[in-house]
Amino acid sequence: MQQKISTLIATFIVVISLQSYAQIDTSRKCFIGSSMMMLGNLLPEDGPDFVQLNFGYRINPRNSVSLELQTWKYAWSLGIPYGKNFDAPEEKFPGYIREYGFSFVYQHYWWKGLYTGIHVMNAFQTFVNNQNQKIDRGFQIFNTYRLGYHFSFWKNRLFIEPSIAITHRAFHTKMPDSFRVLDQKWSKFFFGEPGLHFGFNF
Repeated sequence: MQQKISTLIATFIVVISLQSYAQIDTSRKCFIGSSMMMLGNLLPEDGPDFVQLNFGYRINPRNSVSLELQTWKYAWSLGIPYGKNFDAPEEKFPGYIREYGFSFVYQHYWWKGLYTGIHVMNAFQTFVNNQNQKIDRGFQIFNTYRLGYHFSFWKNRLFIEPSIAITHRAFHTKMPDSFRVLDQKWSKFFFGEPGLHFGFNF
């Protein structure tokens, strides 16, 4: 864990030390987009039922803000790291959590298309058991700290943003006991979440 944190800090120091300005074209100030994570909905089993829609504004060549509307479901703790326990049957919740929420997003472009971003999601939760019955409700603040690169195409009409992220469950209300006993075993942080956002500028 300490090695991962040290690597992350070193990466940010290198990025911050770069003196070149971002070269993001802001002739089209607004954008609308989504995430390729929606392809996970094609999985035959345990798909995330993930939907996302982004609305954004480029303040200047180095800064943008956006609003993300999202819904998804998951059946394992979000803190389980990659490895043997990731998606292990014994770690699966006795049902799933459905979330509906919105995120405030800020991105800063450091050098050409290289950017860092923070996504702060306010998520309203519904806990569903294995009999497909709603058993409780909750709320969480779910942060994503992202490092990525912005690529533009077709005269700046289309863009994609591959990225890697750390996610952080900064706050959540009490879970039902059957969910809590599985979730509390794991960290509130997850390292190495891949991302691939795409969108259209206008």
